[in-house]
Amino acid sequence: MISRAFLFVCLSLFFVPEIHAQDAIITQVQAQGGRVIKLSQDDDRIEVTYHLSDQEIKDANLAPLAKLQKVYLLNLRGTKITDAGLVHIAGLKSLARLHLEKTAITDAGLKHLAGLENLIYLNLYGTKTTDAGLESLAGLKSLRKLYLWQTATTEAGIKKLKAKNPELQIVSALTLVKPVPPKVEEKKPAEKKPDPKKPAEKKPAPKKAAEKKPAEKKAEPKKPAEEKKPAPEKKAETPKAEEKKPAK
Repeated sequence: MISRAFLFVCLSLFFVPEIHAQDAIITQVQAQGGRVIKLSQDDDRIEVTYHLSDQEIKDANLAPLAKLQKVYLLNLRGTKITDAGLVHIAGLKSLARLHLEKTAITDAGLKHLAGLENLIYLNLYGTKTTDAGLESLAGLKSLRKLYLWQTATTEAGIKKLKAKNPELQIVSALTLVKPVPPKVEEKKPAEKKPDPKKPAEKKPAPKKAAEKKPAEKKAEPKKPAEEKKPAPEKKAETPKAEEKKPAK
């Protein structure tokens, strides 16, 4: 029987050259302005992004991608690539998410995407895509989300693509403008009926309006006191002479 140690050595000799080859390709991608990172510690698929590069990205910068394996995401947003640059990614069978927004891509470039059988997300926002380009995407049965905002596509072309891939969600200028839902009148809460068991609460009697006090009469100005006339002087009465009684 073959020992485990011998088997491990054989497998190492088989896989190690391939691992070193991938590392060399990643180094080339990074030298061309690409950033390569693993999805996670447990997932060895990789994301390749060029949109944050400090150099101008053109078609030639994508050449190393053709030999790269397990590419899950490729972001080329806002770069200077053209239709010719997409030739380098036509063989990335593992590619699931592709950002081409704000690039010079046209219908001719979309023909290079027809073989991306695992593509689930494609962003063509701000490109020169038309209805003719959508026909190149009809064979992508795994595609679930497509952005077409600010393109030359029409409602007729979008409906035609949807008919071939009913599960595809397409975001365009037509879907961004959502109808305003009708206003729903708020129902007023029903008034609570008084509980027959409980005695009705007596409402306080309304306060009577304060009685108006009669206006106080203004005090009339006092008339000047009449001058008192001096009382007439009494004349001194003369004493009457006593009548003399006759002598007996």
